[in-house]
Amino acid sequence: MASISTDKKGLRRILFVGADGKRHPIRLGRVPIKTARTIKTHVEALAAAALGGHAPDPETSAWVGSRDSVLYDKLAAVGLVSPREPKPEAQATALGDFLDQYIAGRTDVKPRTRINLDQARRNLLRFFGAERRLDNIAPGDADDFRLDLMGRLSENTARRHCGRAKQFFRAAHRKRLIRENPFADMKGCGVKANASRFYFITLEEAQSVLDACPDAQWRLLFALSRFGGLRCPSEHLALRWGDVDWARNRITIHSPKTEHHEGGESRQIPLFPELRPYLEQVFEEAEPGTEYVITRYRNDNANLRTQLQRIIHKAGLLPWPKLFQNLRSTRETELAESHPIHVVVCWLGNSQAIAAKHYLQVRDEDFDRAAMAPPMGGGAKSGAQDGETGARKQAQPPSADSRQPSQETRKALENQGLRQVVAVCGETWPSCQVPPVGLEPTTL
Repeated sequence: MASISTDKKGLRRILFVGADGKRHPIRLGRVPIKTARTIKTHVEALAAAALGGHAPDPETSAWVGSRDSVLYDKLAAVGLVSPREPKPEAQATALGDFLDQYIAGRTDVKPRTRINLDQARRNLLRFFGAERRLDNIAPGDADDFRLDLMGRLSENTARRHCGRAKQFFRAAHRKRLIRENPFADMKGCGVKANASRFYFITLEEAQSVLDACPDAQWRLLFALSRFGGLRCPSEHLALRWGDVDWARNRITIHSPKTEHHEGGESRQIPLFPELRPYLEQVFEEAEPGTEYVITRYRNDNANLRTQLQRIIHKAGLLPWPKLFQNLRSTRETELAESHPIHVVVCWLGNSQAIAAKHYLQVRDEDFDRAAMAPPMGGGAKSGAQDGETGARKQAQPPSADSRQPSQETRKALENQGLRQVVAVCGETWPSCQVPPVGLEPTTL
């Protein structure tokens, strides 16, 4: 049997009798009584197993294996478990070794994601060094890493790298290579919306760029972004001719970015009239048996951003801040003005929250339309006055004529010796029937 002892300072310890017949203490420090009771139960099981010369039960064995080095070493010091053998230095506890193994083991990620992970890895190794041990990186070091990124990179890029560093160390914590994740409490690791980088590409600007495109396929690439709202280049390059339903005016869009979400592998968009002529032209020029819609710009070395910048300059315009995302944002803003938002996000393949934060734009035209629109509820005052007048008419008491009884009623009253008296001091007085003489006897 074991017992729990608590001193005046709140420090707890477990006392038990070992196989040698001696009483041994295990000092726990300031821990909740519930935790101490759990440890006591397993200590009793370990002591009984040591006394009987057999292995502890599976639950206790699993509990022992999941203990950190501090408690495990205390159990080993009193002979309840065997000491752990020290880890070899070659094991992946150094930052560089761990990051290499982690990224190599992520066979489930896409090539672009792997590139992003490798960029975050290079920033971590540049700041901490490849030989820095994982368990020697504290939360304060993580804060210094973030400040270093903020001084060298844009805010959103620094946020992304901190988020990936948080992901790396969370994996190390789950593998029990470290006791805590130094990035666990870091906030603001997601992309922050930047309204200053919004830009609405007008139809006139879009037409100028389309006229400057070198061929039909480039015009379609631009039109799919501006009029279809597709993500470039992943959704453009995944588009096949079999995805175009000319009869029903629909296009099936395959989305590599969201295919790992349930129901996010594809969506349908209308074959918008602005998009149709550019799609028809490429269809007419396609060779028989061609599978993919875009065929000329599928190589890995095809830098579409650089080419689009040249085309925009050729059109006599200045490149907007986010070349392809601003095109997609423009289309979503247009569609939201004429269709319900739940329909628009279904077509564009994002959520209402993401659309409101990163895509929907407020333009000068919105202010102009609001300023030129007629006042909301323009006839409200006159309508209220009419309603008030009607209410007054209903509240007014009926006129004296309307209170006159019918001829038959008047004759019946006179037969009983009664006459009608109408109030003369105000129409609010009710009429009443009184005898022709007063209550007192008549006098001269």
